[in-house]
Amino acid sequence: MRKFDVLQVRKDFPILSITTNGKPLIYLDSAATSQKPSSVINAISDFYKNYNANIHRGIYDISVKATEAYINSKETVSKFINASSYREIVYCKNTTDAINTVALSWGESNISEGDTILLTETEHHSNIVPWQLLAKRKKAKIEYVMMAGDFTLDMEDYKRKLENGPKLVSFAHVSNVLGTVNDAELITRMAHDNGAVVLLDAAQSLPHFAVDAKKIDCDFMAFSGHKMLGPAGIGVLYAKDSILEEMPPVIGGGDMIRSVTFEESSWNELPWKFEAGTPNTEGAIGLKAGIDYLNSHGMENIARHEELLTKYALESLEEAGASIYGIGSGAFNGKNRSGVISFKLKGAHPHDISTILSSEGIAIRAGHHCAMPLINKVLSEPALARISFYLYNTTEEIDAAVSSLGTVRKILGLKK
Repeated sequence: MRKFDVLQVRKDFPILSITTNGKPLIYLDSAATSQKPSSVINAISDFYKNYNANIHRGIYDISVKATEAYINSKETVSKFINASSYREIVYCKNTTDAINTVALSWGESNISEGDTILLTETEHHSNIVPWQLLAKRKKAKIEYVMMAGDFTLDMEDYKRKLENGPKLVSFAHVSNVLGTVNDAELITRMAHDNGAVVLLDAAQSLPHFAVDAKKIDCDFMAFSGHKMLGPAGIGVLYAKDSILEEMPPVIGGGDMIRSVTFEESSWNELPWKFEAGTPNTEGAIGLKAGIDYLNSHGMENIARHEELLTKYALESLEEAGASIYGIGSGAFNGKNRSGVISFKLKGAHPHDISTILSSEGIAIRAGHHCAMPLINKVLSEPALARISFYLYNTTEEIDAAVSSLGTVRKILGLKK
């Protein structure tokens, strides 16, 4: 493992050398999607140039090579999250698709009229809407664990709502708005003690620090390749082998079958039972290359780098007069929040902040961040600005973004 050097890391990402609006790109929106290193781009290009073929269908050389690459990708993912085997790794389009797969398969088979699904107030739409649709179909109900005043989950409220006997507890490991890192191991253990099955949305955690599926003991885990250096269109549903065996397939077609007659069909072994049709082979190859890149730098090193950036950014934004929505610098202990920082500037709409920063070459997010219930109802805000970091960001980029808030005030005629 090489020593972590952010300036060397940046050289591996071609897009970081471009200019936008005549200024060098400063990319502070990795919570939405990460940039891609050359190794990922080259791996995908190499597939198309040298062994583009359908997997599981040919005994000719390039088809065999493509099949091996696809399986190697699953083995890499399995080791990365400490799953028991690649049988527990189902490829989907993204986190949203993975959660919907659970709702449409496990949910349809296990949720009945009157059952409770327990979520939290801090969830992304992808971990709310599928359950709303399921609850409507099954005449089930949804309850939400409240957010406490310190932007963490209200664990007393969670404990009370577990007493209602939910069938499923589904929650985000890290909030994409607040950056709060939830204690996944504790939340899962409490759910299991009350007889609930657990789904962990790891979209905002797995790219940034080590996540151990066995240690957490979640029944399902969902995450996206595009947030962890891989391409878009590839996501992962992890599920315990025993649960996947019992789940019916959601989509039928080629490759997910063992046999087909005019009257009925039987299903392929895991994980292929859930992967009908031609898969996103290039996406799987790109995801493996992304994980290989992360492993080459070490997740502990990446987490430490982001911890330093987060502390620096929180202090800088607070000093600049921004209001932080999430754990602030005084309460930040390095482990309780991630490098996702939502904020507002008094008198400035987040869209104006984002537009003005864009003119300076700085890419940040603004809006409801696919978490309208949290931002609109719980936080009582129409929208928030958000910056987010990854292994390629620097303190100098944070300085530039914070300095540009002065430009925002000047243009809008605001006082600090």
